[in-house]
Amino acid sequence: MSHLAIHTRITTAGPVMELAGELDYDNYTQVRDLLPDLALRAGQQLVIDLTGITFCDSSGITALIAARNHALAAQASIVLTAVPHRIGRIFSMVGLDQVFATHPTAQSAEAAWTPPASSA
Repeated sequence: MSHLAIHTRITTAGPVMELAGELDYDNYTQVRDLLPDLALRAGQQLVIDLTGITFCDSSGITALIAARNHALAAQASIVLTAVPHRIGRIFSMVGLDQVFATHPTAQSAEAAWTPPASSA
């Protein structure tokens, strides 16, 4: 059985989900099941940090797409950070590099985030 560790934290830009281990059929539901509990508001961004991911199969990709759908439903954006090269190649082959914005680090994603204009 594979292992996946998930750590979440909140930043000004929105929640950051740090994943480490294998994102696969055995544990992709951990990510999907955590999504409704994230404090994600309109205009924020959900950052999924893949720094510690060692493997990702089609079930893992399904979890990332579920996260994207969750962010869009909340009128927020989603960013993947530190996408390992081998996973980035797979994303490119299946066109997901056109679906997900990426940044080298979670810190750079937060720095690039632009807060929504206030409606005051």
